[in-house]
Amino acid sequence: MTTQSTLLRALGVFASAAIATGCAQTQAPDSDPVANVIQEYETRLLDKDAEISSLQSRLGDTETSLEAARSEMGEGGAVSGDALLPPNAEPGQCYARVLVPPKFRTESERVLKSAASNRVETLPAEFEWVEERVLVREASEKLELVPAVYETVTERVMVKPASTELVAVPAKYRTETERVLVKPERTYWKKGTGPVTKVDEATGEILCLVTDPAVYKDVSKQVLVSDATTQEVAVPAEYATVEKRVMKTPPTTRTVTIPAEYKTVKVRKLARDAQTREIAVPASYETIERRVQVADGYVEWKSVLCQTNMTADVVRRIQSALKQGGHYDGQIDGVIGRRTMAGVESFQIAKSLPRGGLTMETLESLNVNL
Repeated sequence: MTTQSTLLRALGVFASAAIATGCAQTQAPDSDPVANVIQEYETRLLDKDAEISSLQSRLGDTETSLEAARSEMGEGGAVSGDALLPPNAEPGQCYARVLVPPKFRTESERVLKSAASNRVETLPAEFEWVEERVLVREASEKLELVPAVYETVTERVMVKPASTELVAVPAKYRTETERVLVKPERTYWKKGTGPVTKVDEATGEILCLVTDPAVYKDVSKQVLVSDATTQEVAVPAEYATVEKRVMKTPPTTRTVTIPAEYKTVKVRKLARDAQTREIAVPASYETIERRVQVADGYVEWKSVLCQTNMTADVVRRIQSALKQGGHYDGQIDGVIGRRTMAGVESFQIAKSLPRGGLTMETLESLNVNL
């Protein structure tokens, strides 16, 4: 129980130192507004709470290890109480029991991948292309029409038979000239002067008796010689020469033989039947690599970073190294917090280093010198 109390006190001192370091870092003057400062303090307090929870969990692991050690002491006999303390401890150094992971080695082993067997291989049938004369259409017969043969002949055809017709014979006239009185002779009184005159004692006028001779005119006229009559006249028949198409040979039919038709085509013929054969398939092996544990994991004392040898500059260098390796994504603030310890554990797992705290071996692997 004394050893357990000592370990509890050591862990408490480590936690207090971490909190004190965090507090010391937060007491620096800040030019940010008050609200930002309060928020930063709250964030750091949450980190410290998480860190305390982590330390308590590790304390539980340590107690489990102590119980296991007690069991071993009960089975193997009495062991000195000094075995539960760091061996070869140096003044001014801090130590912690850390979990050293088990050791493995990679071994190559030739294992059977598939057992020997027989494989049946099918050889497909082989075909070849050959030319072959193929009947396309059988021989046959057909009736062919021989058209009629025509010729053109000339023929004299009566277009109008002989007949008689009555022809009118006009009346006959002769021209005779006749002297016709146009104006008969006339005697009349005409006013005038002269010695041979008759003087009317009553009026004193002179009148002359004048005679105009008769006027005649020669007129031509037609005199009927014979009356009009009719005469019967014979009209001869009328003929015309015409060409006509007459059948010389009537249409007939004849039997025509149609020969068979053949065509040369490419035919795919079987050259060899499909076959099967049995082929022996040897066993196949493959070389696999496997990890074989050569040493169990164990818990041992390791020199760790503590309040004595831990400064803000060292923490910042640790954070920078973790960030370069991709194990830390927080701020480089020189404060050991939950993110920083999570980054340390991630780095230790990746490098197969003992886990349980900031061991000197971890610092050496990070190239961080105190």
